[in-house]
Amino acid sequence: MTGRNQPRAAVLGVSRSIHIARVYPDSGQAERLDIQGHAARGLWNLLHEWHLSCMQNGRKIPAYAEADRQIRDARNDPPEGFEWLAKLPSQASQQVLKHYRRAWDRCFRKVSRSPRFKSRHHWRLAVDVPHAKDMRVRRLSRKWGELTAMKVGRLRFRWTRPLPGVCRGTPGRLTGARLVKEANGWHVAFRIETPNAPVPANDRPSVGVDRGVTRTLALSDGTFHDVPASTTAGEAKRLLRLERKAARQHRSRPRNAPASNRLNRSYNQIAMLHARAKRRRGDWAHKVTTGISRSYGLVAVERLNIPNMTRSARGTVAEPGKNVAQKAGLNRGILGSAWGIVGDHLAYKTAREGGSLVKVPAAYTSQRCSVCGHVDPKSRKSQAEFVCTRCGWSGNADTNAAINVRSAAGQGVSPGPKARVVHGRGAAGVARGREASTTPDAA
Repeated sequence: MTGRNQPRAAVLGVSRSIHIARVYPDSGQAERLDIQGHAARGLWNLLHEWHLSCMQNGRKIPAYAEADRQIRDARNDPPEGFEWLAKLPSQASQQVLKHYRRAWDRCFRKVSRSPRFKSRHHWRLAVDVPHAKDMRVRRLSRKWGELTAMKVGRLRFRWTRPLPGVCRGTPGRLTGARLVKEANGWHVAFRIETPNAPVPANDRPSVGVDRGVTRTLALSDGTFHDVPASTTAGEAKRLLRLERKAARQHRSRPRNAPASNRLNRSYNQIAMLHARAKRRRGDWAHKVTTGISRSYGLVAVERLNIPNMTRSARGTVAEPGKNVAQKAGLNRGILGSAWGIVGDHLAYKTAREGGSLVKVPAAYTSQRCSVCGHVDPKSRKSQAEFVCTRCGWSGNADTNAAINVRSAAGQGVSPGPKARVVHGRGAAGVARGREASTTPDAA
């Protein structure tokens, strides 16, 4: 994810995005960042416990101003055992409260699930820097930049693109940042606002995209884009060895005993390999979607409910599932193909290039003949071969499905329950931004 731009909402003629860069703190700075990250996590858990206690006992939930006042009082004069509250900057504490209240608001609007307690052993930590002026971002050289983190000092980060407000000729401004600890180290996510200039619609050809496991992306023009292997042969062997080692260590520890340092070290090494594979998939998805959005004006994809498609078939004790191992392998193949990431990237990249993304129903696209329109499951002879039982046309099955997807988009399917359209920026720029940020391909 390092150096990549991720979409946010477009509001009142301003396009919001984030830019993620790798941060390289020294040992002392990394320790202070860890302390602040755990303090933010502890404050979140305190707020969650307070909120649940009020709900269970029928008490009124304190307003934001009252909760903020009590947090400030606790930081200035911490009770015994809560001295760690003062180690988190005041502005970062306010951001924890804002994020927690926003999480409940999203839950009430049925956008996401309810907030939960954050585990201490989870490696993902976050510290907010809400005001850009406090960061004092400066470019050091062609590859390095520097920013200020409160109570930490100056942090070096990898410079991969011009930042507004720092480089001349770069429109927009920085509005803040968030320091996030991933499995491979700390990163900074800069929040950027840029003027949302209208983009004229392009007249490039349309294309249908069929997503699969054997062939990741099949385009209606006959081309294919397959996700490369996320791990090398040596990394796959090392990952298998570490997983077996962690399983042995887990079995040998006493029941209900905390994980040992050796077991946590094995878990961290496994997480590092998975994080590396995730970055490789993300890099491939960015490059492929950028090429598609620049080559075509209208991109049609199937509307897929990926969370439902990747649910476990394990079942319950009373009603155990069938073919659990096979379904687990299929789920890994779907998630490893980055279907959702590709859909999310196409949503905002096609709009940025003046095109549009259309999501059409996925039913029967792989069983319908793209020449005569006949639907028959028997026409799908194999994974890659399609032979129509009516007209006899034969061709690649994935390409045939991509052509059907493009045809469904070209038949004037209106946005709504049948399909969803993401327009280019201009008159519909605001709607485009919301679509890209709030309607991922997982729904």
